[in-house]
Amino acid sequence: MNNEIDKSNLRRVILSTPQQFAEGFEIARGVKIINDFSSITVSGMGGSALPVDVLKCCLRNLFESDKDLERIDVYQNRTYNLPLEAYDKSLNIICSHSGNTEETLSSFQEALDNNLPCVGISAGGKLEKMCQENNVQHIKMPVPFENFQPRMATGHFFAAILQVLISNGKIPDHKDRIINEIVPQLEKLLKENEERGKKLAKKLVGKTVVVYSSEKFRSIAMIWKIKINENSKVPAFWNYFPELNHNEFVGFTNPQAKFHIIMLRDGDDHPRDLLRYDATATALQKKGIETEIVQMQGQNILEKIFSTISLCDWVSYYLALEYKQDPTPVDMVENFKEALK
Repeated sequence: MNNEIDKSNLRRVILSTPQQFAEGFEIARGVKIINDFSSITVSGMGGSALPVDVLKCCLRNLFESDKDLERIDVYQNRTYNLPLEAYDKSLNIICSHSGNTEETLSSFQEALDNNLPCVGISAGGKLEKMCQENNVQHIKMPVPFENFQPRMATGHFFAAILQVLISNGKIPDHKDRIINEIVPQLEKLLKENEERGKKLAKKLVGKTVVVYSSEKFRSIAMIWKIKINENSKVPAFWNYFPELNHNEFVGFTNPQAKFHIIMLRDGDDHPRDLLRYDATATALQKKGIETEIVQMQGQNILEKIFSTISLCDWVSYYLALEYKQDPTPVDMVENFKEALK
């Protein structure tokens, strides 16, 4: 039954995701920037933007653990125009997996018009052509499978941008450790997570999913929400502690739907936040709202992030099958793009 529904074999794509780190490092090898920069501004939408949220979380952890490192700020642009920060000694990284994302191309043109330092990352499309025509370095993204979706390319994008920072002396070179130590552990956790994801997906059928995390991992909660939207084809929402306890929490006084709350908890979160998980779950359960506390797995920041994303991949995949939805295509998005034309 699964193969009949999963026409593009997204399960195979999920199983291959740990390989993306080595591939991402390789495709960006040798990218050197002439202009010095103290920040990066990454323009991208949808799945092409998700890796930047992950990168920000990892760099924050790196700079907090090593106070001697010179900090490099990461700004994100999810609109048609560049933010002001893009003009201030910032390397503009233009990310569009298809190479044809209109908001991203608009921002790229603005960067070109103002002679800002740029690097393009895409699997081809107009972005690659614009890079060639304007002598801008371009990182060519692999397309490992037919109908491969940008939201599944987080490892490729993440490692490629990391390599750019490494090659230009902005962060230490840890890629050998990532490939030789962390990736094998992620492969192990990925396989273990499939059964966990299948069981959790069954609990979510007919429910509106809301994902919570600590502020540190807010980007991972957002990725869960997006994967459930795009893979499972259902609404989902996200928020983070402690902010949610000051506003959204009150909304469950009079819940208007059948909710299932998933809380992503890291044992190293702030002690007061750790108390909030159980206290929030207890309060929600009194309102008849199902809750699930998911313990993040891993011995370091990368393992925690990517193992939690892999669990989300399996949850959203098996939830799609429960709804008899092919998890790969995003027809509403494609149809909307056509309507805009």
